[in-house]
Amino acid sequence: MDNNDQLDFSTILATSIHDMKNSLFMLMQSIEDLDLADNLTAHQHQTVADLHYQTSRVNGTLMQLLALYRDEKKQLPIFIEENSVNDLMNDIVERHRLYFQSRHIDVSLNIDKDLFAYFDLDLIKYLLSDIFINALRHTKSLVAITVVQTPPYLVFKVEDDGDGYPQHMLDVNHGTSNSFNANKGRSGLGLLFAKKIAEQHITNQHKGYISLENKPNNRGSIFTLHIP
Repeated sequence: MDNNDQLDFSTILATSIHDMKNSLFMLMQSIEDLDLADNLTAHQHQTVADLHYQTSRVNGTLMQLLALYRDEKKQLPIFIEENSVNDLMNDIVERHRLYFQSRHIDVSLNIDKDLFAYFDLDLIKYLLSDIFINALRHTKSLVAITVVQTPPYLVFKVEDDGDGYPQHMLDVNHGTSNSFNANKGRSGLGLLFAKKIAEQHITNQHKGYISLENKPNNRGSIFTLHIP
């Protein structure tokens, strides 16, 4: 094959995921429109909400795979700029309202409306969206999100009242695991992505990081993201 005809896999992957993302966005819009129909039964509304949720998961996984591939090739672009934290979290919650309302899950947000911070908006949105989606999947009745400034970090905390993280995922706190295990029910791909993205945020020698913990007596899990 001539050098001019050689294919750059990263470019092919990025282009393909971009096309799939556009298709998934149109599919999600159609699903949301379908849910507005006034002749659906309660069971049908639930089915539509589940379909919307699974489509969101596929979209998030595609973006994680692309980002992880680019990170491995040292080609992951990072655009740090000032963003509204309140707008970010409200956008994430609103995108999944159809699912958590259909499941009767309470979602609480505790964020200063005037809080602004510097981070890559797209990457942090993908990161927190995945964490939120998984919290919704594993919780029993509640997901609580809190964002506060704890200098030198901006701290995002996502809590649920599910059964907690398995040990192989908690090991990410101690550096004893890369958090990914394809043989487990919760593979941890999202946590591997979260860890990589957090570490890309560096300010004044402070590097971003994530931490996981389970509440006492199997009362749920807590995911925390620290961004300098």
